[in-house]
Amino acid sequence: MNIAQLIDVCAQQLEKAGVAFGHGTTNAHDEATWLVLWRLGLPLDSDLNAPEQQGKPALTMEQQVLVAALMTERISSRKPAAYLTQEAWLQGVPFYVDERAIVPRSLIAELLVDGSLDYWLSDQTHQVLDLCTGNGSLAVLAAMAWPDVHVLAALNYPDIRVTASDISEQALEVARINVDKHALSSRIQLLQADGLPHNAGPFVLILCNPPYVSASGMHKLPPEYLREPRLALDGNTSGSQDGMDFIRPLLAQAAAHMRENAVLVLEIGNERAHFETAYPRLEAVWLETSAGEDQVLLLTRQSLLKA
Repeated sequence: MNIAQLIDVCAQQLEKAGVAFGHGTTNAHDEATWLVLWRLGLPLDSDLNAPEQQGKPALTMEQQVLVAALMTERISSRKPAAYLTQEAWLQGVPFYVDERAIVPRSLIAELLVDGSLDYWLSDQTHQVLDLCTGNGSLAVLAAMAWPDVHVLAALNYPDIRVTASDISEQALEVARINVDKHALSSRIQLLQADGLPHNAGPFVLILCNPPYVSASGMHKLPPEYLREPRLALDGNTSGSQDGMDFIRPLLAQAAAHMRENAVLVLEIGNERAHFETAYPRLEAVWLETSAGEDQVLLLTRQSLLKA
């Protein structure tokens, strides 16, 4: 059995077991490819159709047993693959992750990398907040992306400084690993805070992928999602049903932490209906992502003051 054949067998096992995806892959074949290549110590971008791969001898029984054990763990534990490999990729950037933090998958990452937020930035964009940072992935991507936006070296603008905050001390431990991994400790400050940090800012840009899943949505989550910290998902910790318990105080307090022309970029996933019911008169700009135009919104400081 060669690698491609083993991947096909593993994909069939995943499909038969009814595991859920969404933590870096969207289907059984991609997830099987990830796990098999990782277990065999091969690059995840390996070309299995390349001549050198086709000419390789069949996998040893020991290699097949190693892969089989990993697939058994994936199926029996329902742990997301990222927790098994302790690595997740977001917009081509690798991040360490374990069960202390949610698996990074925010759609805001797309907007950081593709320049969709550039229109809202200026040469005054120096202070950025990544609220609910989790494993720190958005903070890292922000620190990587915006120096190029402003051509800082040529224009002599200072580097953008990012504050990354989270209520979870454990999540911040994971974030520290990623900040150090990408050599950004001089530009990213990690803070433990319940909501908006009071000892930082004011900010020109706030990024936030908060806990927003409604009560009904929490009941429908597959087991893989329930292996993640509930604190990062459940938006009903103050007793509501609509998933807006973190968002309500955030929007009430955000303007006081923002500079005059600042913006807040907020991910709310599949809860747009609940958001618009809670804020029917709030002027929001819905941003296009790979998941559509109803997952991430942008709010100006002026719109928050009017609400």
